[in-house]
Amino acid sequence: MDKLVIVGGNKLCGEVRISGAKNASLPIMAAALLANGKCVIHNVPELDDVWVMLALLEELGVKAAFRGGVLRLDTTHAEPLTPDRELLGRIRASNLLLGSLVGRFGEAEVAASGGCSIGARPLDLHFAALQRMGVRFLPTPEGHLAFCRELRGADITLAFPSVGATENVLMAAALAEGRTVLHNAAAEPEIADLAGFINAMGGRISGAGTDTIIIDGVKKLGGAEYTVMPDRIETGTFLLAGAMCGGSVVLRGARPEHNGALLAVLRQAGAGLACGADFIAVRGGGRLQSLDVATAPYPGFPTDMQPQLAAMLCLADGCSHVCETVFENRFRYIDELKKMGASIQVSGNCAIIKGTSGLSGAEVTACDLRAGAALVLAGLAASGRTIVERADLIDRGYEDLTAKLGSLGADIRRIAAGAGRERIS
Repeated sequence: MDKLVIVGGNKLCGEVRISGAKNASLPIMAAALLANGKCVIHNVPELDDVWVMLALLEELGVKAAFRGGVLRLDTTHAEPLTPDRELLGRIRASNLLLGSLVGRFGEAEVAASGGCSIGARPLDLHFAALQRMGVRFLPTPEGHLAFCRELRGADITLAFPSVGATENVLMAAALAEGRTVLHNAAAEPEIADLAGFINAMGGRISGAGTDTIIIDGVKKLGGAEYTVMPDRIETGTFLLAGAMCGGSVVLRGARPEHNGALLAVLRQAGAGLACGADFIAVRGGGRLQSLDVATAPYPGFPTDMQPQLAAMLCLADGCSHVCETVFENRFRYIDELKKMGASIQVSGNCAIIKGTSGLSGAEVTACDLRAGAALVLAGLAASGRTIVERADLIDRGYEDLTAKLGSLGADIRRIAAGAGRERIS
C-alpha cells in the first residue's frame, strides 16, 4: 500500500479550492438510476469511492463518462441486475442502490456493503422504512432480495436520523404512488443536495434539510444537469490544518452555512476566522484552547470530523473531552497519535486529551478514512518526519490531498507501494 511521508513544522499559507462532496456525489450517482435518460453531474470529485460507485452503475447497464469533474450518465438501458459482490463490499454507499432500484424497477438485491470499520451500521432502519412503503425483503445466502408489486407513499418515522435511510426513502418515494412524509429525517446538507438533484429530474420533494421531508411521488423522472455541493468534511479538515500549523489559509468554494458547528468550535478554541458567501479563511498562530465537544447528527458536530479535531486538541492548552455519540468504534486511531507523543485516555465513549507543547514524527497507520486524515494533520504539526501507512484509505475521501497541502507549503509526498521503505530520521 502507498504511504505518505510528511516533514512537519511548516506554516500553511495560500488558497485551495474545495472539491465536490463525496457524501453528496455518491447518493446523487445512485439516484440517477431513477431517471430514464441522460444526466450530467458537475463538481464530482475523483475519489476511489466514486470510481467504485461508477463501476457498480456500469454493471447495472449505465453508460458513463467521467472527466474533469464532469460525470455523464445514460441510464436508458439500466437493469436491476446483481452487481459484482466484491465491488459492493468496497464502499458503504453501495446500499444506496436499494432505494433507486426499488424505486424504478420494483426490485433490488442487497448484499453486504463495505466502508470504514468505525462501528455497527446495520440496514434495519432502511428496511423498516421501505417496508412501510410496501417493499418486502427475503433473505438470500449473501444478503436480501427486495421487491414490491406497488410502491406506495407512507407516513414514516425513523428511530434515528440515519443519513443512509433518509436517502433510500427519498429515492424510493420519488416514484411511489402518493405522498410520503418522513419524520426524524437526517438534516445534513447532503440530503438537501440529493433532493435538489431528484427535483431537477422532475421530482417533488420539499423540506429536505429539515427533520420532516415530504415526497410526492411522480410517474417518471427524466435526465437532468446538476452541480454537487462542496465537501464540508474536506473544508473542515483544511480549516483544522490551518489552525494547527499557523499561517493563513483561504478555502475557495467552501460554504460557511454547512460548517456552523465546526466554525463555532474553532472560534471557541481561539482560531482566527473570516467567512464570505463562498469562502472561509483561517489564520493560525498562538496556542489553541482546550474544548469539550460531543458529536451529534447535523447540525451538531460531525462525527466525520471527530478524529481530526482530536488531533488538533493534542496541541491545545489544557484538558479537552471529545465524546463520540454516533459510532462506537471511532477511537482506534488514538494509539497511533500516542506514538507521536499525544496524551489521550479513553473512558467509555469519551477521549480525554491533555494538550502537549508538541508532537514528534513517527511511523503510524491509518485505520480508516478520517483517522488517516487526523494522522496527516498531526504529522503536519509535529516536529520531524511522519510516515502514514495505508494512504489508500485517505484516498477514499480526499481529492488530491497531497497536492493541495503541498500548494500551501506543506512538506508532504507520496511513496508508491514497492518503492522502498522509508526510515524515520
